[in-house]
Amino acid sequence: MSQRPGWMRQEQDVLASQTLADWPGAMAEPGAARPRHVLVVDDSRAQRHILSVQLRRWGYLVTECEDAASALEVCTGAEVDIVISDWMMPGMTGLEFCRKFRNLGRESYGYFVLLTSKSEKTEIAGGLEAGADDFLTKPVSSNELRARLRAGERTLAMQAELLAKNRVIVSTLVELQKLYDSLDRDLIEARKLQQTLVRDRVRDYGWTRASLLLRNSGRVGGDLVGSFRVDDQRVAVYSIDVSGHGVASAMMTARLAGFLTGSSPEQNLAFGRDANGIQALLPPEAVAERFNRLMLEEIQAEQYFTMVFAVVDRSTGILSLVQAGHPHPLLIRRSGVVEQLGNGGLPVGLIPGATYERCDIAVQPGDRLVLVSDGFTECPLPGGGDFGEDGLIRSLTKSASLSGADMLEALVWDIVALSGSDSFPDDLSAVALEILEAE
Repeated sequence: MSQRPGWMRQEQDVLASQTLADWPGAMAEPGAARPRHVLVVDDSRAQRHILSVQLRRWGYLVTECEDAASALEVCTGAEVDIVISDWMMPGMTGLEFCRKFRNLGRESYGYFVLLTSKSEKTEIAGGLEAGADDFLTKPVSSNELRARLRAGERTLAMQAELLAKNRVIVSTLVELQKLYDSLDRDLIEARKLQQTLVRDRVRDYGWTRASLLLRNSGRVGGDLVGSFRVDDQRVAVYSIDVSGHGVASAMMTARLAGFLTGSSPEQNLAFGRDANGIQALLPPEAVAERFNRLMLEEIQAEQYFTMVFAVVDRSTGILSLVQAGHPHPLLIRRSGVVEQLGNGGLPVGLIPGATYERCDIAVQPGDRLVLVSDGFTECPLPGGGDFGEDGLIRSLTKSASLSGADMLEALVWDIVALSGSDSFPDDLSAVALEILEAE
């Protein structure tokens, strides 16, 4: 009988001298659901046997394969944690097997160790490129094998921890997506409700006509525009921009809309009682002061708003308005000349006891009043700067021959053309009040 090769005698002698207590670090983790599964792939039956016996003594579950093709079948049907594969084998080499193993699309990571007699750097680099994690040189040293397995155990433990955390993240993201979808549905419904605040985009009062435009930058916005008939001789229009964005601002606009309803003068803050106790429209500056007290003394929210409130009186030919921190109102004369109105003023809801100044302007048929929010004037342009009041005046001058509704749409088209986008960082809102020619 031929003698055993020297490397085999060395391994078997070392194996016989070891006890299970000598390898506490290589054992499966205490309390683990199952021992680590190690796949040994080698065309040498003797080499497989030596490695397998040693691995089983350390507490591993071991499967043996004599070629890479059968090893791949095992990997597709079982959960393999560690692969120890010979490099040079008939048919598929260990290097090719490693590439195919990495392409299996496993959920968990598999630690791959190549057995090799190669020591050239280019060969090792090729193994790493193929996906190998570590290398063992034949003949395999028990101490080195133990160290490689411990390194593999640490890698697998970290990977399992990472995978568990990823599952928690994915689960959390799924729940967040459900919450987002629910919130998004609610916001869509809220937007529909908010749009009803400006149900009639064009309101014809016979001798004057109000055109309204409202485009939110998000699902809901903080802008509000509207108009209402005071009596046969007077019509009021207003433009409001609540600070901030989103749901809180939208809720505030809904509340403010309830205070400016034309259908119920007794609930409209623009009306009060005169000396005879009769319901009467307050001057615009008194309307602003009344809203300022409401915000600070009753609502007491963190928000404030800017506003223009204007009333045109057909009997006197006077347009009276108050500007409270809002962009300047613009009056487009029948001749096409654009005049800037207003005195600036403080926003509503910031300073207790704030007072406001009224502006009275003589108007005539053919004139138009335009109120816009700062979503227009502060819209950023690609070349730097913003649309500004100069851009606003240029656009309105160019489209002065159009009706109020068409003029506002032309204004939006101009700002889209200049900004290069129809998605705006702030809400856009506007009112065009036309004093019509007598028929």
